[in-house]
Amino acid sequence: MTGAGPGQSPRGHRSVPHTGDLRVEAWAPTREECVVEAVRGVVGSFAELPADAPRVTRECVVSAEDDGRLLAAVLEEVVYRMDAADELPVDVAVTPEPGGARVRFRMADSSTATQTGAVPKAVALHGLRLAQDSHGWACRVTLDV
Repeated sequence: MTGAGPGQSPRGHRSVPHTGDLRVEAWAPTREECVVEAVRGVVGSFAELPADAPRVTRECVVSAEDDGRLLAAVLEEVVYRMDAADELPVDVAVTPEPGGARVRFRMADSSTATQTGAVPKAVALHGLRLAQDSHGWACRVTLDV
């Protein structure tokens, strides 16, 4: 897996066919932007939120022992907030912190969303990847649905 290549945007995400689960790949120039693209890819795979949905800001710091675990921790926070607070991220910003990252979500009530796919229930650690290559950063994550 590589980041952006010829003819490909420097940042983006896509869903990849995977039996019974949701797999998302994302790429961007920086590690933090790659995590943002992964969040957008995951949410976009199952929900459409109206542009005028009321939003609230939520912030958290996630700790991780490596880059892959950082990706998992941010996505686990998305799944947790979906389950516990019925909120979905409309936008997200990630900034580096010692031993992890600070995540700022702009959240909307999930009742305003149109469900377009299977809702993720958990982040799988198998096959998890977030790494830098010659084109920037790329990641791959599988979620149980």
